[in-house]
Amino acid sequence: MQNSLYCLPVTESPPRAWAEIDLSALLHNLAVARKLSGKEVMAVIKAGAYGHGLEETARTLDGCGLPFLGVANAGEARRLARAGIKTTPYILGATLPEERAEIAANGWTPCLCSLDEIAHFNQLGRAKPISAHLALDTGMGRGGFLPGQIPEALAAIKSSPGIKLTGIGSHLPVADEDETFTRQQIALYDKIAATIPQDHSPFHIHISNSAGLMKYRSTTSNLVRPGLLLYGISPFPDEQKQLTPVMSLKTRISVINELPKGHGVSYGRTLLTRDTKAAVLGIGYGDGYPRSLSEKGTKVLINGTLCPLLGRVTMDQIIVDVTELSECHPGDEAILFGPDLIVSDLALKAGSIPWELLTQITPRVERRYL
Repeated sequence: MQNSLYCLPVTESPPRAWAEIDLSALLHNLAVARKLSGKEVMAVIKAGAYGHGLEETARTLDGCGLPFLGVANAGEARRLARAGIKTTPYILGATLPEERAEIAANGWTPCLCSLDEIAHFNQLGRAKPISAHLALDTGMGRGGFLPGQIPEALAAIKSSPGIKLTGIGSHLPVADEDETFTRQQIALYDKIAATIPQDHSPFHIHISNSAGLMKYRSTTSNLVRPGLLLYGISPFPDEQKQLTPVMSLKTRISVINELPKGHGVSYGRTLLTRDTKAAVLGIGYGDGYPRSLSEKGTKVLINGTLCPLLGRVTMDQIIVDVTELSECHPGDEAILFGPDLIVSDLALKAGSIPWELLTQITPRVERRYL
């Protein structure tokens, strides 16, 4: 006879770790980008909207009057189309030959980084011309035409009836690090941009990422491309207050153990220096919480108190010291990062950057949209 315990109706259990995505914060940060720049905004939502969820983020931004949503490849653009998103996807970076027919057929906007792309898109656009931007390499070294190559690129486009040049773009590699170079780069870009024929309207001119729009001004640009800023994280720590972090990474206490002084915790057996109340949390590097945060003074927020991480981060669990908490129980929430524990600070401890920490949160972490 089958055990009746296995026949009981059950509800789906909650996840051990989840990310709360505050979509109103996303819209707030978009408003900040518009106010700071005074220009149109291309929302950069590549890499699953920096880990926040591609489709849900796009649905929130669709209808906000944006000319483009910035994606990394045709696959991300396809997901937007299948989700019913109306805002035009803009393919950031060079395209593969295998992607180009799909890009052309769907009216997505590529940025032209090579003569090969110009020739190929011209062929694909003979029946219906393709709207495209020209990529300028003013210092990134990752793609686009160097200043001395631009006349040849423009001549190729002029003789390509299958292409409508509707914009130009470049990228700032050190806007959050090197002010002198960045100002020189923007000046070079503006000088070049002023010479580009604008035969189609609208014609978008863009170079500024989040750091660029917060700190610098281009005299020719009419479009900015915020990524990190949209998700509520500033590339400049002293400018963080005007933004609202969109993602809060959370987990729960699984069990609380009373451990004696000298007892080891986690892999490598970090020895306790006192009798310790140790809480086990259901998150680890398998969820994207970096192992490099181990033994770095990392803290987790539980019931309003910052609790230090004990020992090494493991694949599925971490251990934190809750000795100083007056009260905590299994099932209590723990916040790994969010508005009160900025991911940039965590990234610094991990020897990383906030872009990486946000995008490496794995699918095992459920996204909850608020």
